[in-house]
Amino acid sequence: MPDSLAETGQDREPSDPPCRLATRLTELPGTNRQRFLDACRCRTVDRPPFWLMRQAGRALPEYRQLKQRHSFLELVRTPDLAAEITLQPIRRFQYDAAILFSDILVIAEALGQPYGFRDTGGIEMAFAIRSTAEIDRLEVSAVRERLAYMAEALRLVKRQLGGQTALIGFAGAPWTLSNFMLEGGSAPEFTRARALLENEPKLYHHLAEKLSAAIADCLLMQIDAGAEAVQIFDTLAGSLGDARFVEASARWLGEIIERIGGRVPVILFAKGINQSWSVLAQTGADVLSVDASVRLSSLRAQLPPRIAIQGNLDPAWLRTTPAQVRAATRQMLEEMRGCRGYIFNLGHGVPPDAALEHLDALAQTVRGFA
Repeated sequence: MPDSLAETGQDREPSDPPCRLATRLTELPGTNRQRFLDACRCRTVDRPPFWLMRQAGRALPEYRQLKQRHSFLELVRTPDLAAEITLQPIRRFQYDAAILFSDILVIAEALGQPYGFRDTGGIEMAFAIRSTAEIDRLEVSAVRERLAYMAEALRLVKRQLGGQTALIGFAGAPWTLSNFMLEGGSAPEFTRARALLENEPKLYHHLAEKLSAAIADCLLMQIDAGAEAVQIFDTLAGSLGDARFVEASARWLGEIIERIGGRVPVILFAKGINQSWSVLAQTGADVLSVDASVRLSSLRAQLPPRIAIQGNLDPAWLRTTPAQVRAATRQMLEEMRGCRGYIFNLGHGVPPDAALEHLDALAQTVRGFA
């Protein structure tokens, strides 16, 4: 393994450093969509594109109005409603990319393990996986048919975007999904997946193999329906630690990305895995989305120039003041000024209590950056 991942880059020229001052601002006309897709491929853009994880729903009053009339699962499963929620933040903030309103656990449901929500809060699976027989019964072949509503929602959104805004599909990672499926829902501490990995590794990998096939099918279905990039969320990756991440997650992420075959850029968000950059790079992901604990400019120097970076404003700034949001956003943009392959985002999702004026301050700052 080389000391620096940048040494493995095959497409860097001696005069082409990963960060340089962009001088073609007036020479790069194009849509928000093209800006986002170019950044995913580490091409020069006029300004960093931006979108926010969990930008659809949660903090928006128009979403809350729909939520008063429909359950969360109804919103996810109804193409017209899911499409409307996906488009709401684009209308308000003109993000460069829209991400489908859905949920990572729809894959577990499509495999045969439904889920809902507890009255006291949190996710509750219809049952917790406890045996080899229950893993065997998971129906990978049924995933596309059972998730057809996602494809229909994507087609509806794609028509409304009119080629002006990029469209992102997504799925949860095998490790993160296995935690919910084995635990039976949300938990103060996820322990069963780790115990299965350590005590019965063959059984864990049997589950991970099925999940990887289902995730790949789901993502390919979304691409067929119009998704121009996909993001894989491994939000519980940090519970593994860097040492176990390779076996439990990275190998399966690599298989999923290989099946996608370069059809669209793949964004990987492995929250809390902040030392194994070589492992993350070797999954084949085109973009690494990183949490708020990472210094982006330092990370840029460690990665091959073909890999873009997404992130990573701390969502806590959205609970401060508009002036503070503008200052923090500007500081991050200045730190990454001239870096090709940079997409502005948060280090995690939009908080439910984020004020609209804070989100607007962020959006205006990025759009006005030059």
